[in-house]
Amino acid sequence: MSCVRTNSQEETVQLGARLGRLLRPGDFVALVGELGAGKTQFAKGIALGLEVDPETPVTSPTYTILNIYEGRIPLYHFDLYRLEGAQDVEALGFEEYFSGDGACVVEWAERLEDELPADLLTVTLNHAGVDERSVCFEAAGPRARSLADALLAQRPA
Repeated sequence: MSCVRTNSQEETVQLGARLGRLLRPGDFVALVGELGAGKTQFAKGIALGLEVDPETPVTSPTYTILNIYEGRIPLYHFDLYRLEGAQDVEALGFEEYFSGDGACVVEWAERLEDELPADLLTVTLNHAGVDERSVCFEAAGPRARSLADALLAQRPA
């Protein structure tokens, strides 16, 4: 696992944008962290990196569970906070998105339990101060490893 620190909300968004520029169809990003840790800000950055119209508000889909944003490729932004577990996701039929024509970004991904794909990049965000965040990347699978390596090799823009 590799970690970086962001010192502001804008830096968290920009780190997400760097990852978004690397994503391809079928990529799966699991966002983990307590309430207010920056998961949605990171997802906003991913949307920017995927060239979603910057005027489009990217919000946490807590009550709708899934928001779809059109960009260079579709962004499937899930928030599983309200779900009890993987059986709820299975009942809703969301797994078809997990290896589809876009990239999946899933807040509260740990609720998927054993339904997580084998190849995924887990991004864990933690408070490290008032505006500071620790952002850790853990790759499972060859595609996720290449994403993490490419992201961490980049210098911030």
